[in-house]
Amino acid sequence: MASLQPELITELAGFPVTNTILATIAVDAVLLIMLYVFARRITTAPTGTQSFIEPILLYFYSLTEQISGSRAMKIFPWFATFFIVIAVTNLFGLLPGITAFGIVDHHHDNHAIIPLFRAATTDFNMTLALGTVSVVATHFLSINILGAVEYTKKFLSFNPVNLFIGILEFVLEFVKIVSLSFRLFGNIFAGEVVLVTISGLFAFLAPLPFVMLETIIAFVQALVFSMLTMVFMAVLSTPHSEGGGH
Repeated sequence: MASLQPELITELAGFPVTNTILATIAVDAVLLIMLYVFARRITTAPTGTQSFIEPILLYFYSLTEQISGSRAMKIFPWFATFFIVIAVTNLFGLLPGITAFGIVDHHHDNHAIIPLFRAATTDFNMTLALGTVSVVATHFLSINILGAVEYTKKFLSFNPVNLFIGILEFVLEFVKIVSLSFRLFGNIFAGEVVLVTISGLFAFLAPLPFVMLETIIAFVQALVFSMLTMVFMAVLSTPHSEGGGH
């Protein structure tokens, strides 16, 4: 059974290092290496991997532009970054044999093996951090685009009714953090539980359909998170005169 809490691998200067932290470091390293390699091979006439990735990014940018208009240039980097990081993190946990290497847990009688790597999005700490970054970045982006005065008008008003609605909407901004983090964590962790259970019952062919399903879910959940972030940014950065008020 998959553990709800990430497993402790070691401690560095009193700081706990879990298998989800190691997985995060591994994913970051892979993404940085890929970014470095792709950046050196970009050409005006797309070939190879660029010809596959570029149309996808252009489609996502077009989608962002349809929703946020002229603000797309500032919103798209957040949208694309969240999608790529979350998708790769989700898929990392599905790699064959990724959980086969680990350390022996001597704290239990059965001496279970603790895997060195585990998808970071199965750790609520990770998804909570992602949700927090998403919402905080949304507000900073809104201030950057609208200015402090126009941003404040979205939540404060001399009209008592609008003031109450504004305060309620500001409180609901914190609910977005919970919503984003629990949605991502719940879906990915549930998938891990299913895979661990099925793999424990049937070692070979039976888990394959579930792996394929979880692969689709990995992309879908990354898209849902990034799309919601993009919509939140577009709405909160809409000027008061365009309907951003109450």
